[in-house]
Parts: sequence; C-alpha cells; structure tokens
Amino acid sequence: MAHKPHQIALLAATGSLLLLSGAWFFQALGYAPCTMCIWQRYPHGIAIGIGLLVLVGLRYRAVYLLGAGAAAATAALGFYHTGVERDWWEGPTTCSGDAGDMANMTADQLLSTTEPLNMVLCDEVVWEFLTLSMASWNAILSLVITALWVAAIVAAGRSRTAV
Repeated sequence: MAHKPHQIALLAATGSLLLLSGAWFFQALGYAPCTMCIWQRYPHGIAIGIGLLVLVGLRYRAVYLLGAGAAAATAALGFYHTGVERDWWEGPTTCSGDAGDMANMTADQLLSTTEPLNMVLCDEVVWEFLTLSMASWNAILSLVITALWVAAIVAAGRSRTAV
C-alpha cells in the first residue's frame, strides 16, 4: 500500500517531536544541555512547525523540502557535535576545551555569581547508549527523519505525474 505524501511528512514531523521530547525528558532527569545540544533543538522545532502546516493542508513539495532541510540541519549539527565529543575536531571555544580559557581568568571572574553555576561542556559526553552519545543518536535518527521527508517529496512528485 502506497502512503500519501502528507502522511509520510507527518510521520517525519512526529519523529522530530519525539526527539525533541526526548531531549526535554533527559533535561528533566537532570542532564543539562550544552550549547550545541540547544542548537540541535531548533531545527526539530522548525520541522514540527512544518508538520503542523502539512496537517492544516499546506501540502506542497516545497514544504516537504523545507522539512527535509530542517531535519538535515539537525543531523549535521549532531554529527558536528559528535566530532567535537570524540576529539575529531575543535568545537566552539565557548563550550569546549578550556571553556573560554578559564586558566587565564582572574579569581574574581571564576568566583562571579553572574556566570552560570553549572557550565556544561560540549566536548564531554554525559550520557551514552551502545557507545553513542545523545548527539550521535540525534544525528542518526535525524538522518532517518530526513529520509522520510525526502520520501514525501518523491511521493508528491509521483502523485502529480500519475494519471
């Protein structure tokens, strides 16, 4: 049975909703997100919004393409974050390594109460499953979601050319 393009797109948007909900769940359990973790959430939010547009009837290939772009963006951010965690490349200096050159900070700066108390570094893995971090899982699952959006694009193309 062939699925309609909008059904595939809604499945993809639901995948983003589940991943974003999972991130919030882990945060509720006490796993504070780092800066790069937060970056990965925004494209999921966009994909969910696009899914809502599909739900209310905006069902065009261009809309599905935007959903695919959002999912691909969070997958790319997840892979970038994974590389930072595994020391394949440098991450942002504001949340990795020495976290903004803490070694050169004054005692007043280090003891400041205006700075966050629980700084979460982007290059430290705080949770993993099957040796993969949350960023890695986000990257992999977001690629699956991207494939769903692409399948919606393909299905929309077929339904327009079918007689």
